[in-house]
Amino acid sequence: MRKIFVFVGNKIRSAIDFFYPPFKPYMSVQFFRYGVTGGANLLFDWVVYFLIFNYVLQKQMLNLGIITMSSHIATFALKFPVVFFSGFLLQKYVTFTLSELRGHVQLYRYLVVVLINLIINYAGLKLLVEIFNIYPSVSNIIVSTFTVFISYAFQNHYTFKAAKPNDNENSKQILHK
Repeated sequence: MRKIFVFVGNKIRSAIDFFYPPFKPYMSVQFFRYGVTGGANLLFDWVVYFLIFNYVLQKQMLNLGIITMSSHIATFALKFPVVFFSGFLLQKYVTFTLSELRGHVQLYRYLVVVLINLIINYAGLKLLVEIFNIYPSVSNIIVSTFTVFISYAFQNHYTFKAAKPNDNENSKQILHK
């Protein structure tokens, strides 16, 4: 399965890199890839949210017996696992390919970052929908756009952290001093 993910990731990365040259003076290739894959996953998120909210839940509350969830929060809960795994796979196999961290470590760290974003999303949806009366799909777009910037910083410096090329040299120099 890993070979398939690597193969598909290489193909997606090649397609994204084809469009990179005009952006080269303005951003790194990694940031460009993050923008494209993150943007694609964000659009996927919005579509899945819209479809679940309008066609699966039909804008109705979700009664689970013990608890009844509002439709916008239930939609968020239902779309979460799908978007979580699509985002992780895109980041791991397309954007942050230089990380030498083991996959399970990356997945755990990705989950931590996503949980931080989940809290922000939950609070943002509650605020925008229930306090400011903004339509749920529009609120989801606003909140998820905000979390994209937070996510990039964490993914780059924590989840998929790559060893710097001179880290081994620096550690050797420190040991010899």
